[in-house]
Amino acid sequence: MIKPLEGVTVVEFAGLGPAPFCGMLLAQMGARVICIGREGAPPPSGPLARGREYVALDLKRGEDIARALDLIASADALIEGFRPGVMERLGLGPEVCHARRASLVYGRMTGWGQTGPLAHTAGHDINYIAISGALHAVGLAGGDPVVPLNLVGDFGGGGMLLAFGVVAAILRARAGGEGCVVDAAMTDGAAMLMSMIYGFQAAGHWQDARGVNLLDGGAPFYRTYRCADDRWIAVGCIEPQFYAAFMKGIGAEDLLDLPQRDRAHWPRLQARIAGVIATRTRDEWAALFAGSDACVTPVLSLAEAPLDAHNTARGAFAKSGDAWAPECAPRFVGYGQAEEVK
Repeated sequence: MIKPLEGVTVVEFAGLGPAPFCGMLLAQMGARVICIGREGAPPPSGPLARGREYVALDLKRGEDIARALDLIASADALIEGFRPGVMERLGLGPEVCHARRASLVYGRMTGWGQTGPLAHTAGHDINYIAISGALHAVGLAGGDPVVPLNLVGDFGGGGMLLAFGVVAAILRARAGGEGCVVDAAMTDGAAMLMSMIYGFQAAGHWQDARGVNLLDGGAPFYRTYRCADDRWIAVGCIEPQFYAAFMKGIGAEDLLDLPQRDRAHWPRLQARIAGVIATRTRDEWAALFAGSDACVTPVLSLAEAPLDAHNTARGAFAKSGDAWAPECAPRFVGYGQAEEVK
C-alpha cells in the first residue's frame, strides 16, 4: 500500500480525542509519529493510538524539556491539543520550537481557537458545534436538537482539518523552508463543514428549522424508516430516476404523479412510504433493493457494520484483539495496480 507521508516525522503530545485522531491519520499515511506522554502514565491505547512510537517524559524537569526539544528539532511537524498557553508555560511554545527548526509546522488543536472571547474557557464538542449552527440544524421537525455523536466538532471539524492543515503547511515549508502555526479550532471547522447548508440557506433553498429540509430528514425520499422488526432502512433517492426506482420497488408508482420536490406533498408521501416499509423486515427490504439504484440500505449497528459484505470486500474494518476497528482511509493505489485489500 502506498504511504504518501513516508519520510515525514511528527511529534505529538499525548491528549484526548481530536489531536490523537490527527496523529493516527498521519501515522496511517506513513508518517513517523513520536508521541510524548506523561512519565508514569500508561501509554495511550485503542484505535486512536495506532502507529505511534511512545516516549514518556516529565515536562516539569529541565532535562526532559531539552529532550523534547531535541525530538522537535528533527521533526517536520508538532501537534498538540492543550488549552492556549499550556505549551508556552512548559517552555515548548511556537517561538521556542521555531528557533530550533525554522521549517517546523506547529499544529494546535483547540475547541475555541487560540484567540477570541472563549479561547481560555472549557468546552466540549457539543459546545463547539452549538455556536457554529451545526447543532441547531440536526433533529426532527418540532423536536430538540440532536447531538450527532462527537463527529462534527472533535473529528470532522477538529482532528481531520488539523491533519489537512498540517500536511498543507508541510508542503509550504518544503517549498519555501519556513514553517508556520496551524490554529485548528473546532468551532471554525464545524462552521466550515456547514458551508453547503449555509449556501443553500443563502439561495433560499433551506429553512432555518430542523427536519423540514432536503437533507435533514424532512424530505420523504431522504430519511430513515422503521421496518416490521423495529430495525431501520435508510432511503436517499434524491434524483428523479432513483426516486422512481424506489417508489416502484415499494409498489407506490401512483405517487409518482405528485411532484417530488413539492413540499406540500411531503407529509402525504412520508406517511404512505412509512406504512409500506413497516410491512417488511429490514433485511427483506435490503434484499429486495439489493443491486438497484433506489438508494436503499440497511441501517447497521456497530456490531453489524464490520460484517457487511461491502465493508468486508473493501477491508474497511480489521480485528484488533477481540474488537473491530476501522481501517485506514482513504486508500492510495498506484496507476494500473489492483487495490490491496487486507
